[in-house]
Amino acid sequence: MIKRRHVLCLGLSQLVCWGISFYLIGVFGELMVADLGWPPTLVYGGFSAALLTMGLTSPWVGRAIDRHGGGRVMAAGSVLTAAGCVGLAVAETLPLYYLVWVCLGVAMRATLYDAAFATLARLGGSGAQQPIAQITLLGGLASTAFWPIGHGLAEVFGWRGALLAYAGFAVLTLPLHLAIPAHRHQDSAAPSPAAAEARPPATTGRTRLVAASLYALIITLINGLNAGLSAHMIAALTELGLAATLAVTVASLRGVGQSAARLVAILFAGWMRPTDLNLLAAAILPVCFTVGLASGGHLAAAVFFAFFYGAGNGLLSITRGTVPLVLFDLHDYGAYVGKLLAPSFVVAAAAPMAFAAVIERFGAVSAFVVAIALAAVVVAAALGLKLLADRPPAFDDSAPPPDPGGR
Repeated sequence: MIKRRHVLCLGLSQLVCWGISFYLIGVFGELMVADLGWPPTLVYGGFSAALLTMGLTSPWVGRAIDRHGGGRVMAAGSVLTAAGCVGLAVAETLPLYYLVWVCLGVAMRATLYDAAFATLARLGGSGAQQPIAQITLLGGLASTAFWPIGHGLAEVFGWRGALLAYAGFAVLTLPLHLAIPAHRHQDSAAPSPAAAEARPPATTGRTRLVAASLYALIITLINGLNAGLSAHMIAALTELGLAATLAVTVASLRGVGQSAARLVAILFAGWMRPTDLNLLAAAILPVCFTVGLASGGHLAAAVFFAFFYGAGNGLLSITRGTVPLVLFDLHDYGAYVGKLLAPSFVVAAAAPMAFAAVIERFGAVSAFVVAIALAAVVVAAALGLKLLADRPPAFDDSAPPPDPGGR
């Protein structure tokens, strides 16, 4: 059973852990380039190495949560995050710098949304849908809170001193994670006939494979779009015709749209099934990217694009945790979903460079066209998942057929 204090602990930990790990490079990157004297590609390449590490370790972390409980795994992630921040603060050589980012990659996979989602699924089963939405609301404020905090700390103590302070924040998340119990939802309860009838629709061989493939495709493309646009959104808006200062202001509306959409999802929870919400969120993306093509000449179009891209992306961050609750067997949620997420981290690591190449060679318009095409594939996959979820409960094709003679 998931209690309010569990949701509060995980929500606060998501706020801090996202701010001091995933968003770290955004506030300290340029300062690190200037101080270390390395090319920007090498400095920012450390973050790509961390994303790649998240993908490689994703199945392993998922299995660990299934076996030992999310609180213990996330607590270990807190320790690794603190070690990573201290390591970056003292790094003077490139090998050490990249080794530290590998450590942070493991830490991020063990502390961020996907670990928290698996933890909630283990505690609450299908009842984890609302808590998952609630913790994303706090997690979505991470950059809003920690970019100013990091900037202020760096002005006073330098970026190295600021990272030592970040290590202290990481230690503060340790009791939040240790407060999460290790028990599993209905571990000792025998399934009722009603529960048996309500089995997820994707528990059998072929159906499970199709559902898993569609889910993995959605998450992979969304992560790729998110990583690519996070790195180049301001530059793309500027190239399309917005003044640089205005482009920064407009791009910041993405976060507003993200938080607003998550709040609406929480307030109106229960009105839509996760697969229906997933389809709605996916359908927003090609529309906002199409409008974004006109953002250089029309400020209203730019505002629409930034806000509604944030809204769609914010809702999809919720459904990446809730859709598996209604499609797959919850007993191995962590391990199974961890495998499905692995390709998305690899694509996310490459996406910023891929989008940079498209923009440099063909221009920002072409980048938006690519985004529209990828978003259309996401919509088609989301529709496929909805149709699967609407099917009657799956028939166990691994069981022997019934005896027609009644014996």
